[in-house]
Amino acid sequence: MDKEQATREVRTTEDQVGSTTVQRQTVSESSKAPSSVVAQRIVWYLVGALLALLFLRLVLQLLGANQGNGFVDFIYALSGVFAAPFFGMFSYTPSYGMSVFEPSTLVAMLIYALLGWGVAKLFTLNSNHPEV
Repeated sequence: MDKEQATREVRTTEDQVGSTTVQRQTVSESSKAPSSVVAQRIVWYLVGALLALLFLRLVLQLLGANQGNGFVDFIYALSGVFAAPFFGMFSYTPSYGMSVFEPSTLVAMLIYALLGWGVAKLFTLNSNHPEV
């Protein structure tokens, strides 16, 4: 089981100010998160990036973005790979260049968020860390 590693360092210095000796202590602390927590954060980062990409696709389609634009085409192509397994769930025909609500992209976002939560939770099942 991963434990949080903490380091504490205390430095004592003495200074002579006139006839008085002044003692100063400097305390510095640092801690390192367990590897399971780091793995969980990586999963959430990747899932967050995927959800942002799918959200951008949803917004561009709602606004009727022109697929002839390079950026729009890039977003549609990249996000289409992740949204494709959910195409055909609803009876509609996607048409690019006009405002369309694509419910399959919304379902994809929900499913990927749930999968991400499940995978992230797998890393910390046996952890006593308060962050999880």
